[in-house]
Amino acid sequence: MTDPSVTEELDLSGDGGVKKKILKEGVGDELPSKGCRVSLHYTGTLLDGTQFDSSVERGVPFEFELGRESVIKAFDMGVATMRKGEKCILTCAPEYAYGSAGSGPNIPPNATLQFELEMLSWELEDLSPGHNKGILRAVVKASEKKRTPNEFAHVHVHLVGKHEERVFEDREVKFDLGMGTDFGVVSGVEIALEKFRQYETSRLILKPEFAFGSQGNQEFGIPPNATVEYTPKMVYASAAK
Repeated sequence: MTDPSVTEELDLSGDGGVKKKILKEGVGDELPSKGCRVSLHYTGTLLDGTQFDSSVERGVPFEFELGRESVIKAFDMGVATMRKGEKCILTCAPEYAYGSAGSGPNIPPNATLQFELEMLSWELEDLSPGHNKGILRAVVKASEKKRTPNEFAHVHVHLVGKHEERVFEDREVKFDLGMGTDFGVVSGVEIALEKFRQYETSRLILKPEFAFGSQGNQEFGIPPNATVEYTPKMVYASAAK
């Protein structure tokens, strides 16, 4: 039986301006998030089939940082919904592409474009304060909400912690941001939660300095200087009191 999701056209923009049709399903549950450096192949055509650009023909994948407005709006929107190995076609109205100006000699003004995309890979988003890859995030379930918690916001989170695929922690916790250590929440999780949207679920990879450090955690069976993984789900976040 054919998977209907492979042929269904999805309206990503909500106004018909960016439509996505999956040609080949990707693998896994993770999605790239803002700040991830993605690597993909694309072929761009006009609606009449005229090709204007192709990384496939150049033989070099295209790389960019997602969500930094370095590409057309449709690219940022579409790529954020792709899993590794996925292939899709994006149909992009002018206002999500090059608008009334067009681009160079090959893309006329007010042109609707189509891109065939293949997601190759991405580097996880670095949330660590020093950008030393101490806190890496991969979005598992994205949220349509835009707001992230403000300082001292009260949050309700479901936490799952793993070390070498062994679950050592699985619980619900409620606390005010900035007070996480009083509730046994490691610093890397608390720092990352400041970037979470309500209802978001993401996987975090934490280096020791943002987890249990050189002491480890005997109760959880975590050795010294261990890198651990957490998957928090932001159940609820309210404004600071």
